[in-house]
Amino acid sequence: MSVWEKSSTARVVPAARPRKLSKVPFVELADGRLQGVVSSGSDIGRVYVSSIAAGSYAYSCSTNNNRPCGGARGSFCNHIRALVGEAVLQYGGERVGRCLKVEVSDGELDAQSLTFAMTSTRPGSDDASAAAQVFSRFLRHLAYLELAATTGPLPEMQWFPTARAVAA
Repeated sequence: MSVWEKSSTARVVPAARPRKLSKVPFVELADGRLQGVVSSGSDIGRVYVSSIAAGSYAYSCSTNNNRPCGGARGSFCNHIRALVGEAVLQYGGERVGRCLKVEVSDGELDAQSLTFAMTSTRPGSDDASAAAQVFSRFLRHLAYLELAATTGPLPEMQWFPTARAVAA
């Protein structure tokens, strides 16, 4: 049995390239969208929950208090652009493009080409119903950072199958 199978932690796929967590502390490709938490540029106590739906590129950006972003009126705001940029650093342009169903005719899939391809289709705004779930997951991830390293089980993660249960 390997060391990681004996601990309460799981292996993490390394980022495609290193990224700074101060601007976009949380980014994920989940629930048919790119979504995450982006720090405010003007208020240290404010964050924005931003998302882009796969295929339609419908977007949403609001504060953690569910107030709509003032910059997301008719096109992607700077928070969404930052989210795309950090997602490309975290997952790589190919994976982000595949997840969002973005087709770029030529060149490398970088943040700028992905954003251009999505905005050229004139995406509409999305409902912000996923914002609460995304922010809740972000807070849950932060809580795990406060835990001391241990090889003992975490009760809330007991539903994960063990290597022995999967092999059986």
